Amino acid sequence: MSVEAIRIIVKNLDQQIIEDNLGNPFFSNPDYKSIPFNKDSFRPIKSSKSDKKIAFIDGGNQEVLGAPNFSVQINRVCFNIFKGKERIREVKIPKRIEFFSTTYSTFREGEIFYDTMIFPLHTDFASLLPDEKDLSFNSWDRTVTLGTQRADIERVASIARRFAEWQFSQHVIEQELREGDVIVMDGTLQTALTNEGKYCRRLYQLANSKGVLVTGLSKTSQLYTDTGLSLIGAIYKLSLDSSTLHSKWYLSVAEAMSPNHDAMILVVKLHEVSEHIFRYEIQRGQFLNLSPQEIEEILAQLALNSSDVSFPGYPYGLIDADKFARIRNDEVGHYQSMLLSEISKLGKWEKFVRHIHAVDSHNVLNLIMG
Repeated sequence: MSVEAIRIIVKNLDQQIIEDNLGNPFFSNPDYKSIPFNKDSFRPIKSSKSDKKIAFIDGGNQEVLGAPNFSVQINRVCFNIFKGKERIREVKIPKRIEFFSTTYSTFREGEIFYDTMIFPLHTDFASLLPDEKDLSFNSWDRTVTLGTQRADIERVASIARRFAEWQFSQHVIEQELREGDVIVMDGTLQTALTNEGKYCRRLYQLANSKGVLVTGLSKTSQLYTDTGLSLIGAIYKLSLDSSTLHSKWYLSVAEAMSPNHDAMILVVKLHEVSEHIFRYEIQRGQFLNLSPQEIEEILAQLALNSSDVSFPGYPYGLIDADKFARIRNDEVGHYQSMLLSEISKLGKWEKFVRHIHAVDSHNVLNLIMG
C-alpha cells in the first residue's frame, strides 16, 4: 500500500511541476527589480590572473543548555583568505573567535523581553564582538517571531552569532584587505533583524572607503519565477537547453533596492562539471560601479577557488570557514557537562532543573525510542 501511495505522489508531483514555461524572476516586493532572462542571458566566466584576495567568513552556534526562560550558547566565527587556490596564512587578527552567550527572559514595560550577555573565551576577542545593547528583543518583535507565536528564546539567542559575523567582517576588511579585494559572507546580504542594519551599514561604509567589495553566497535559495518554479531550478533547466552546459557562467536576476537589502542578485555556476548553481550577491552600489571586465575578474577568482574535488563549484574558502566555525556535538556535550557540574557545585541544581524539564521531554522520548 505504501509503495502505491509513493507512486501516486511522484506522479502527482510530476504533473504539478510544469517546465514548459520557465518564467522570469518573481519578487512580490516592489523594492526588487527583476531582470528577465533567456538563453542569451548567460555571461561566461573566463579564467584570468589577478592579485585580488578573497576573504571568506562563516559562523556557527549551538545551544549548550536551555529552558523556556534561558539559553546558553557556544558561538564561533571564522575567516580565511585566499588568492585563487592559494591560502594566505599571514594575518593580523585571530582567524577564529569564540564566545559564550546567555540569553534570558525578563519582564519589563508590561512584556517579556529577551536580553543577551556575551562572554568571550579570550579577552582579546571582546573588541571584535557585537554590543550587548543591540541584543535585546521584545519577544513579540516581528523580526524574530514565527507566525502568531511569541519568539522562541533559542532562535533569539542565535542572533548574537549573526551579529558577530557582521562585526568580525568589519575587522577583517579593516586589518586584512586592501583596495580591490573581496569579502564573501555565507548567506545573503539581506538584513532581517532589529538592529542588524546598523552592522551592515557600518560594514558597507568601511568597505566603500577602502575599495573592498562586499558579497554573499548562499548554499540554498527560496526564490521563485513568475510561473511558480524555483528560480535556481528554472535557470539550471535553461542552461541545459543552451550552450552553457559545460562552462562557467553568471547572470543577473534582480536588483534589490530595499533599506534592508541593497544588493545585485546573481546566479553563478563556478565549475564546468558542477551540478550546483548558487545565488551570489554583490552590494548594489559597488556592483553598479564595476565594469563587465571587473565583474568577470572577481568571478574568475571565485571560480578558481571553487575547484576542490570535495565540492566542485562551491568555494573552498567557505567549506574551510564552515569546517572551523562548526560546533561539534562532542563540544556541546563537553561544555554542557561543565555547566551542569558548576550548577551542582553552587547548590543550584533544583533551581535550574525545574526550568530545563519544561522543554526536555522530547529528548527523553528520543532516548526511550532509540
